[in-house]
Amino acid sequence: MSANTAPSALVRGICRALAVDRRELPAVGSGFALFFLLFSGYYVLRPVRETMGVAGGIHNLPWLFTATFVVTLAAQPLFGWIAARVRRRLILPTVFGFFAANLLLFAAAFDAAPGHLWIARSFYVWLSVFNLVAVSVAWSVLVDVFDSAQARRLFGLCAAGASLGGLVGPALAVLLVGHWGHAGLLALSAGLLLAAAVAAGRVRRHAEATPSAGASAQHPLGGHPLEGAREVLRSPYLLGIALFMALLACVSTFLYVEQARIVAARFPLPVDQTRVFGTLDAVVQVLSIGLQLFITGRIARRQFGIGALLVAVPAMTALGFLWLAVAPGFAALAVVMVLRRAGEYGLVRPGREMLYSVVSAAAKYRAKNFNDTVVYRGADALAGWLKTLLDAVAALPAVAMFAGAGLALAWMVTGGLLARRQRELARVSG
Repeated sequence: MSANTAPSALVRGICRALAVDRRELPAVGSGFALFFLLFSGYYVLRPVRETMGVAGGIHNLPWLFTATFVVTLAAQPLFGWIAARVRRRLILPTVFGFFAANLLLFAAAFDAAPGHLWIARSFYVWLSVFNLVAVSVAWSVLVDVFDSAQARRLFGLCAAGASLGGLVGPALAVLLVGHWGHAGLLALSAGLLLAAAVAAGRVRRHAEATPSAGASAQHPLGGHPLEGAREVLRSPYLLGIALFMALLACVSTFLYVEQARIVAARFPLPVDQTRVFGTLDAVVQVLSIGLQLFITGRIARRQFGIGALLVAVPAMTALGFLWLAVAPGFAALAVVMVLRRAGEYGLVRPGREMLYSVVSAAAKYRAKNFNDTVVYRGADALAGWLKTLLDAVAALPAVAMFAGAGLALAWMVTGGLLARRQRELARVSG
C-alpha cells in the first residue's frame, strides 16, 4: 500500500464508521473543536462556580437563581440587538469577545480581593448566564449551517467535542487550582473562549463549501431586540420547546440543590468541594463521549430516533428521583447526577438542537436563545424556590424527590410530542 493510499483508506474508514461524507469532515472537525474549546473553558470554571455557590450559603441558592434569571432577562434585549444589527457570521465572535473581556475583569477582581463574598456571588450569577448564552449561540451556528438530515448524522459528533472539553476542563481545574488560584483559571478560560470563536469561523467556511450548505450569513437578521420572545409566543412548536426547556430546568435544579446540600455537609473545605465537583464532571464527560461518538447518531437516524433521544433520559431521571426518595445519600445522588447529566449531554442536548433544524434562520438565533436563556433561567429560579418551599413545609427530602419524579415524567411526554412534530415539519420542508 502506498503512502498516499494509506491515509485515504483511513479517512474512508473513519467516514464509514461515523456516517460522515468526506467533504463534511473539515466542518465536523471544526465543530468538534468549537465545542471542545468552549466547554474546556467553561468546565475550568464550573468547579469554581460551585465552590462560590456553597461559599454564599446553601440557603441563599434560590436567591442566586433568581438573580441569574433577572440578569438573563436584562441581557436578552442586548443579545436581540446584536442579532438584529450584526451579520449572522459575526454574532458568535461578538458575544464570545464580550464574555472573554468579562472573564479578565473577574480574574483581576479575584486577584485583588480573594474570598470577597459579593464578588463570589456575582461570578456565580455571571457564569450561569454566560453558560447558557455562549452554548446557545454555538449551537445556533451549527443549526444555521447544517440541514435537518445532516443534523441527525453530525450533531452527536460535534457534541463529543463538548464532552471531551468537559473532561479536560475539570482535570485542568483540579490540577491547577492549587497553583494558579481562581484568578488564573479565569484567565485560561478567556483564552480558550477566544480560540473557540476562531473555530466557529472555520465551521462556517467549511460548511458553506459543502453541497448542502446552510443559508448565507452575510446580512443581519433585522427585527427588534425582543423579537425572539414574540417568535416563541406565536409558534406552538417553539412554545413546546420552551415547555421542554422549562421542565428540563426544573428537574436539573431539584437535583442541583440537593447536590449542593449534601456536598456541603460531606466536604466542608472549599478546595475539597472544588475537587469533588471536578471529579463528578470528569466522570460525566467520559460517559458522554461514548454516547455522542457511537450511539447518538445511530439512534437519531432511525425513524423515531429524535423521540428516543428526548424521552430516554427523562424516563431514567424519574426513576432516579424515586430511588433518592427511598434511599437518599451522597452515593445515590452521585450516580443519579452522573447518569442524568451524561444522558443530557449525550442524548438530550443533540436531540433538542435537532428540533431547531426545521425552523427559520431568525428563529435559530433569536427564538432559540430566548428559550435557552430566559425560559431556562426563569424555570430555574422558580424551581429553586419550589424546592426550598417543599423542604421547609415537608421537612423530608423525599417529598421534593417525588415532585421531581412527576416533573421528569412531564418532561418525557413533552419530548415525545415534540419529536413527532419535528418529523412532520421535516417532511413538509424536505
